[in-house]
Amino acid sequence: MSKNHVFVGLSGGVDSSVTAALLKEQGYQVTSVYMKNWSQDLPGFPCPWKEDYHDAKRVAVQLGIDFKMYDFQTEYRQKVVDYMLDEFKAGRTPNPDVMCNQEVKFKLFLQTALTDGADMIATGHYARVKNDGAHAQLLRAKDDNKDQTYFLYRITEEALRKTLFPLGDLTKPEVRELAKHFGLVTATKKESMGICFVGKVGIKEFLSQYIEAVPGAIINASGQEVGRHDGAIFYTIGQRQGLHLGGGLPYYVTGKNMAKNEVYVTHDLQDAKLWTKKLHLADVHWIGTLGSEELEARVGKGTVVARTRHRAPVVPVTSAEKSPGGLVVGLAEDIRANTPGQSVVLYDAGLVLGGGIVL
Repeated sequence: MSKNHVFVGLSGGVDSSVTAALLKEQGYQVTSVYMKNWSQDLPGFPCPWKEDYHDAKRVAVQLGIDFKMYDFQTEYRQKVVDYMLDEFKAGRTPNPDVMCNQEVKFKLFLQTALTDGADMIATGHYARVKNDGAHAQLLRAKDDNKDQTYFLYRITEEALRKTLFPLGDLTKPEVRELAKHFGLVTATKKESMGICFVGKVGIKEFLSQYIEAVPGAIINASGQEVGRHDGAIFYTIGQRQGLHLGGGLPYYVTGKNMAKNEVYVTHDLQDAKLWTKKLHLADVHWIGTLGSEELEARVGKGTVVARTRHRAPVVPVTSAEKSPGGLVVGLAEDIRANTPGQSVVLYDAGLVLGGGIVL
Protein backbone atom coordinates (compact mmCIF):
# COMPACT_ATOMS: atom_id res chain seq x y z
CA MET A 1 0.00 0.00 0.00
CA SER A 2 1.49 3.38 -1.03
CA LYS A 3 2.27 6.15 1.41
CA ASN A 4 0.79 9.64 1.21
CA HIS A 5 0.33 11.41 -2.11
CA VAL A 6 3.13 13.98 -2.41
CA PHE A 7 3.26 16.78 -4.98
CA VAL A 8 6.90 17.64 -5.71
CA GLY A 9 7.90 21.05 -7.00
CA LEU A 10 9.97 19.94 -9.99
CA SER A 11 12.02 22.88 -11.27
CA GLY A 12 14.10 21.12 -13.90
CA GLY A 13 17.20 21.14 -11.70
CA VAL A 14 19.11 18.27 -10.13
CA ASP A 15 17.96 18.88 -6.54
CA SER A 16 14.23 18.67 -7.19
CA SER A 17 14.79 15.76 -9.60
CA VAL A 18 16.53 13.71 -6.89
CA THR A 19 13.80 14.73 -4.44
CA ALA A 20 11.15 13.17 -6.68
CA ALA A 21 13.24 10.04 -7.26
CA LEU A 22 13.87 9.51 -3.54
CA LEU A 23 10.20 9.91 -2.63
CA LYS A 24 9.15 7.42 -5.28
CA GLU A 25 11.79 4.96 -4.06
CA GLN A 26 10.49 5.40 -0.51
CA GLY A 27 7.02 4.33 -1.61
CA TYR A 28 5.18 7.62 -1.85
CA GLN A 29 2.64 8.28 -4.57
CA VAL A 30 4.40 11.13 -6.38
CA THR A 31 3.04 13.80 -8.70
CA SER A 32 5.50 16.33 -10.08
CA VAL A 33 4.54 19.97 -10.62
CA TYR A 34 6.40 22.59 -12.61
CA MET A 35 5.58 26.08 -11.32
CA LYS A 36 5.49 28.55 -14.19
CA ASN A 37 6.16 31.77 -12.30
CA TRP A 38 7.94 33.84 -14.91
CA SER A 39 8.29 33.60 -18.70
CA GLN A 40 9.27 37.11 -19.77
CA ASP A 41 12.53 37.54 -21.70
CA LEU A 42 14.66 40.55 -20.83
CA PRO A 43 17.12 42.23 -23.23
CA GLY A 44 20.15 39.96 -23.44
CA PHE A 45 18.70 37.55 -20.86
CA PRO A 46 16.23 35.03 -22.28
CA CYS A 47 14.07 33.44 -19.58
CA PRO A 48 15.03 29.75 -19.17
CA TRP A 49 11.54 28.56 -18.31
CA LYS A 50 11.00 26.47 -21.47
CA GLU A 51 14.27 24.59 -21.00
CA ASP A 52 13.51 24.03 -17.31
CA TYR A 53 9.95 22.92 -18.10
CA HIS A 54 11.13 20.34 -20.64
CA ASP A 55 13.87 19.07 -18.29
CA ALA A 56 11.28 18.66 -15.52
CA LYS A 57 8.94 16.82 -17.87
CA ARG A 58 11.75 14.50 -19.00
CA VAL A 59 12.54 13.63 -15.39
CA ALA A 60 8.87 12.86 -14.72
CA VAL A 61 8.81 10.53 -17.74
CA GLN A 62 12.02 8.84 -16.58
CA LEU A 63 10.55 8.24 -13.13
CA GLY A 64 7.13 7.23 -14.43
CA ILE A 65 5.27 9.81 -12.35
CA ASP A 66 2.45 12.19 -13.21
CA PHE A 67 3.42 15.68 -14.37
CA LYS A 68 1.48 18.93 -14.05
CA MET A 69 2.15 22.61 -14.60
CA TYR A 70 0.73 25.33 -12.36
CA ASP A 71 0.74 28.82 -13.83
CA PHE A 72 1.45 31.28 -11.01
CA GLN A 73 2.75 34.17 -13.12
CA THR A 74 0.13 36.70 -12.02
CA GLU A 75 0.57 35.94 -8.34
CA TYR A 76 4.36 35.86 -8.61
CA ARG A 77 4.38 39.29 -10.24
CA GLN A 78 2.08 40.70 -7.55
CA LYS A 79 3.57 39.04 -4.47
CA VAL A 80 7.27 38.84 -5.32
CA VAL A 81 8.26 41.16 -8.17
CA ASP A 82 6.10 44.13 -7.17
CA TYR A 83 7.28 43.75 -3.56
CA MET A 84 10.88 43.72 -4.72
CA LEU A 85 10.44 46.80 -6.92
CA ASP A 86 8.69 48.74 -4.15
CA GLU A 87 11.49 47.91 -1.71
CA PHE A 88 14.22 49.07 -4.09
CA LYS A 89 12.31 52.27 -4.83
CA ALA A 90 12.23 52.94 -1.08
CA GLY A 91 16.01 52.56 -0.89
CA ARG A 92 16.06 49.11 0.70
CA THR A 93 17.63 45.84 -0.53
CA PRO A 94 15.01 43.07 -0.38
CA ASN A 95 15.48 39.34 -0.75
CA PRO A 96 13.03 38.06 -3.39
CA ASP A 97 13.81 34.39 -2.63
CA VAL A 98 12.51 34.81 0.92
CA MET A 99 9.27 36.32 -0.36
CA CYS A 100 8.94 33.69 -3.10
CA ASN A 101 9.10 30.93 -0.51
CA GLN A 102 6.63 32.68 1.78
CA GLU A 103 4.04 33.62 -0.84
CA VAL A 104 4.47 31.14 -3.70
CA LYS A 105 6.12 27.83 -2.86
CA PHE A 106 4.82 27.32 0.66
CA LYS A 107 1.52 29.12 0.39
CA LEU A 108 0.15 29.20 -3.16
CA PHE A 109 1.75 25.94 -4.33
CA LEU A 110 0.82 24.21 -1.07
CA GLN A 111 -2.80 25.39 -1.17
CA THR A 112 -3.20 24.53 -4.86
CA ALA A 113 -1.64 21.09 -4.41
CA LEU A 114 -3.82 20.22 -1.41
CA THR A 115 -6.92 21.25 -3.34
CA ASP A 116 -5.68 19.16 -6.27
CA GLY A 117 -5.44 15.95 -4.22
CA ALA A 118 -2.08 16.13 -2.46
CA ASP A 119 -1.55 15.08 1.12
CA MET A 120 1.81 16.84 1.29
CA ILE A 121 4.27 18.79 -0.85
CA ALA A 122 8.05 18.44 -1.22
CA THR A 123 10.82 20.59 -2.66
CA GLY A 124 14.54 20.23 -3.27
CA HIS A 125 15.56 22.67 -0.55
CA TYR A 126 18.43 21.79 1.75
CA ALA A 127 16.64 21.92 5.10
CA ARG A 128 15.06 19.53 7.58
CA VAL A 129 11.63 19.26 9.17
CA LYS A 130 10.96 17.68 12.55
CA ASN A 131 7.27 16.83 12.74
CA ASP A 132 5.94 14.97 15.78
CA GLY A 133 2.29 15.51 14.90
CA ALA A 134 1.72 18.20 17.52
CA HIS A 135 4.45 20.55 16.33
CA ALA A 136 6.56 20.99 13.21
CA GLN A 137 10.00 22.58 13.41
CA LEU A 138 12.43 23.77 10.77
CA LEU A 139 16.06 22.69 11.21
CA ARG A 140 19.27 23.51 9.39
CA ALA A 141 20.46 21.03 6.78
CA LYS A 142 23.30 18.57 7.29
CA ASP A 143 25.33 20.34 4.58
CA ASP A 144 25.92 23.76 6.15
CA ASN A 145 27.37 25.08 2.90
CA LYS A 146 24.11 24.32 1.08
CA ASP A 147 21.71 25.02 3.95
CA GLN A 148 18.78 27.12 2.69
CA THR A 149 16.91 27.80 5.92
CA TYR A 150 17.91 31.47 5.65
CA PHE A 151 15.43 31.69 2.76
CA LEU A 152 12.80 29.52 4.48
CA TYR A 153 12.41 31.20 7.86
CA ARG A 154 9.05 32.79 6.97
CA ILE A 155 7.31 29.45 6.42
CA THR A 156 4.44 28.83 8.81
CA GLU A 157 4.28 25.83 11.13
CA GLU A 158 1.06 24.82 9.37
CA ALA A 159 2.92 24.65 6.06
CA LEU A 160 5.80 22.70 7.61
CA ARG A 161 3.36 20.04 8.79
CA LYS A 162 2.55 19.39 5.14
CA THR A 163 6.11 19.67 3.77
CA LEU A 164 8.93 17.20 3.11
CA PHE A 165 12.58 18.11 2.50
CA PRO A 166 14.20 14.81 1.42
CA LEU A 167 17.61 16.41 0.81
CA GLY A 168 18.05 17.74 4.34
CA ASP A 169 20.39 14.95 5.43
CA LEU A 170 22.42 14.90 2.21
CA THR A 171 25.36 16.88 0.87
CA LYS A 172 25.43 18.31 -2.63
CA PRO A 173 28.01 15.75 -3.85
CA GLU A 174 25.78 12.96 -2.50
CA VAL A 175 22.82 14.43 -4.39
CA ARG A 176 24.87 14.51 -7.62
CA GLU A 177 25.82 10.86 -7.10
CA LEU A 178 22.19 9.90 -6.51
CA ALA A 179 21.19 11.70 -9.71
CA LYS A 180 23.71 9.57 -11.60
CA HIS A 181 22.50 6.45 -9.76
CA PHE A 182 18.92 7.14 -10.85
CA GLY A 183 20.12 7.99 -14.38
CA LEU A 184 18.40 11.38 -14.33
CA VAL A 185 18.83 13.67 -17.33
CA THR A 186 19.53 16.55 -14.93
CA ALA A 187 22.45 14.78 -13.20
CA THR A 188 25.09 17.11 -14.66
CA LYS A 189 22.95 20.22 -15.06
CA LYS A 190 24.53 23.35 -13.58
CA GLU A 191 22.85 25.21 -10.75
CA SER A 192 20.68 28.16 -11.67
CA MET A 193 21.80 31.62 -10.63
CA GLY A 194 20.13 35.01 -10.47
CA ILE A 195 16.69 36.05 -9.30
CA CYS A 196 14.31 33.32 -8.17
CA PHE A 197 12.64 31.86 -11.30
CA VAL A 198 13.66 34.76 -13.54
CA GLY A 199 17.02 33.33 -14.65
CA LYS A 200 20.61 34.51 -14.86
CA VAL A 201 19.77 38.19 -15.24
CA GLY A 202 21.55 40.42 -12.73
CA ILE A 203 19.56 42.54 -10.34
CA LYS A 204 20.69 45.81 -11.95
CA GLU A 205 19.61 44.66 -15.41
CA PHE A 206 16.29 43.48 -14.02
CA LEU A 207 15.54 46.67 -12.13
CA SER A 208 16.43 48.77 -15.17
CA GLN A 209 13.46 47.28 -17.03
CA TYR A 210 10.93 48.50 -14.45
CA ILE A 211 12.36 51.51 -12.61
CA GLU A 212 13.59 54.70 -14.21
CA ALA A 213 16.97 55.28 -12.58
CA VAL A 214 18.11 58.89 -12.24
CA PRO A 215 21.86 59.68 -12.08
CA GLY A 216 23.05 61.61 -9.04
CA ALA A 217 25.96 62.53 -6.80
CA ILE A 218 28.26 60.24 -4.86
CA ILE A 219 29.30 62.06 -1.66
CA ASN A 220 32.31 61.21 0.53
CA ALA A 221 32.58 61.47 4.32
CA SER A 222 33.71 65.12 4.02
CA GLY A 223 30.58 66.07 2.10
CA GLN A 224 32.38 66.41 -1.23
CA GLU A 225 31.05 65.04 -4.50
CA VAL A 226 33.57 62.44 -5.68
CA GLY A 227 31.63 60.94 -8.57
CA ARG A 228 28.28 60.23 -10.17
CA HIS A 229 26.06 57.20 -9.77
CA ASP A 230 23.62 55.87 -12.33
CA GLY A 231 20.73 55.40 -9.92
CA ALA A 232 20.70 55.21 -6.12
CA ILE A 233 18.44 52.13 -6.24
CA PHE A 234 21.37 50.07 -7.57
CA TYR A 235 23.58 50.57 -4.50
CA THR A 236 23.58 48.80 -1.16
CA ILE A 237 25.32 49.28 2.18
CA GLY A 238 28.88 47.99 2.21
CA GLN A 239 29.11 47.79 -1.59
CA ARG A 240 32.59 48.25 -3.02
CA GLN A 241 32.33 47.13 -6.64
CA GLY A 242 30.63 49.13 -9.38
CA LEU A 243 31.26 52.62 -7.99
CA HIS A 244 33.67 53.57 -10.81
CA LEU A 245 35.47 56.20 -8.74
CA GLY A 246 38.93 55.74 -10.23
CA GLY A 247 42.17 54.58 -8.65
CA GLY A 248 43.50 54.96 -5.14
CA LEU A 249 41.93 53.51 -2.03
CA PRO A 250 38.60 51.71 -2.51
CA TYR A 251 35.34 53.35 -1.50
CA TYR A 252 32.51 51.63 0.40
CA VAL A 253 28.85 52.64 0.37
CA THR A 254 27.74 53.78 3.84
CA GLY A 255 24.22 54.97 3.00
CA LYS A 256 21.96 56.73 0.55
CA ASN A 257 19.23 59.35 0.50
CA MET A 258 16.50 58.50 -1.98
CA ALA A 259 14.83 61.93 -1.70
CA LYS A 260 18.08 63.70 -2.59
CA ASN A 261 19.19 60.86 -4.89
CA GLU A 262 22.60 60.77 -3.21
CA VAL A 263 24.89 57.84 -2.41
CA TYR A 264 27.35 58.20 0.48
CA VAL A 265 30.77 56.55 0.55
CA THR A 266 33.91 56.31 2.64
CA HIS A 267 37.50 55.07 2.30
CA ASP A 268 37.45 53.99 5.95
CA LEU A 269 36.50 50.33 6.28
CA GLN A 270 36.18 50.92 10.03
CA ASP A 271 33.62 53.71 9.57
CA ALA A 272 30.96 53.35 12.27
CA LYS A 273 28.24 53.50 9.62
CA LEU A 274 29.48 50.17 8.22
CA TRP A 275 29.40 48.26 11.52
CA THR A 276 26.86 47.51 14.22
CA LYS A 277 26.17 45.22 17.17
CA LYS A 278 22.47 46.05 17.28
CA LEU A 279 19.87 45.00 14.70
CA HIS A 280 16.45 46.63 14.47
CA LEU A 281 14.02 44.17 12.90
CA ALA A 282 10.49 44.68 11.60
CA ASP A 283 7.86 42.28 10.22
CA VAL A 284 9.13 39.61 12.62
CA HIS A 285 7.97 36.06 11.90
CA TRP A 286 8.13 33.19 14.39
CA ILE A 287 7.76 29.54 13.41
CA GLY A 288 5.07 28.24 15.72
CA THR A 289 4.17 30.00 18.96
CA LEU A 290 7.65 31.01 20.06
CA GLY A 291 7.25 34.75 20.45
CA SER A 292 9.75 37.30 21.75
CA GLU A 293 9.29 36.37 25.44
CA GLU A 294 10.51 32.81 24.93
CA LEU A 295 13.25 34.14 22.67
CA GLU A 296 14.55 36.30 25.53
CA ALA A 297 14.68 33.20 27.77
CA ARG A 298 16.58 31.26 25.12
CA VAL A 299 19.02 34.14 24.63
CA GLY A 300 19.76 34.00 28.33
CA LYS A 301 21.04 30.43 27.90
CA GLY A 302 23.61 31.61 25.38
CA THR A 303 22.62 29.28 22.53
CA VAL A 304 20.86 31.67 20.15
CA VAL A 305 22.73 32.89 17.06
CA ALA A 306 21.84 35.17 14.15
CA ARG A 307 22.61 34.91 10.45
CA THR A 308 22.49 38.24 8.64
CA ARG A 309 23.08 36.97 5.09
CA HIS A 310 22.97 33.62 3.32
CA ARG A 311 26.19 31.73 4.10
CA ALA A 312 27.40 34.49 6.42
CA PRO A 313 28.90 33.15 9.67
CA VAL A 314 26.40 33.01 12.52
CA VAL A 315 26.92 35.49 15.36
CA PRO A 316 25.94 34.87 19.02
CA VAL A 317 22.92 36.87 20.18
CA THR A 318 23.37 38.63 23.53
CA SER A 319 19.97 40.29 23.87
CA ALA A 320 16.53 40.45 22.28
CA GLU A 321 13.88 42.99 23.22
CA LYS A 322 10.49 43.85 21.82
CA SER A 323 10.27 47.30 20.27
CA PRO A 324 7.42 49.35 18.76
CA GLY A 325 8.67 48.36 15.30
CA GLY A 326 9.27 44.70 16.09
CA LEU A 327 12.48 43.47 17.72
CA VAL A 328 15.92 44.78 18.69
CA VAL A 329 18.64 42.13 18.66
CA GLY A 330 22.04 42.62 20.30
CA LEU A 331 25.06 40.74 18.96
CA ALA A 332 28.29 39.56 20.59
CA GLU A 333 30.39 41.13 17.83
CA ASP A 334 30.10 43.80 15.18
CA ILE A 335 28.78 42.83 11.77
CA ARG A 336 29.50 44.74 8.59
CA ALA A 337 27.00 46.11 6.09
CA ASN A 338 23.79 45.86 8.08
CA THR A 339 21.44 46.41 5.13
CA PRO A 340 17.82 47.65 5.37
CA GLY A 341 15.45 45.24 3.64
CA GLN A 342 17.57 42.15 4.20
CA SER A 343 16.55 39.30 6.48
CA VAL A 344 18.09 38.28 9.79
CA VAL A 345 17.37 34.70 10.85
CA LEU A 346 17.60 33.47 14.43
CA TYR A 347 18.67 29.93 15.35
CA ASP A 348 19.01 27.89 18.51
CA ALA A 349 21.27 24.83 18.14
CA GLY A 350 20.23 24.30 14.52
CA LEU A 351 16.56 25.02 15.16
CA VAL A 352 15.14 27.91 13.13
CA LEU A 353 13.26 30.18 15.53
CA GLY A 354 12.23 32.85 13.04
CA GLY A 355 13.55 36.23 12.01
CA GLY A 356 12.73 39.64 10.64
CA ILE A 357 13.54 42.37 8.12
CA VAL A 358 16.25 44.93 8.90
CA LEU A 359 14.85 48.44 9.33
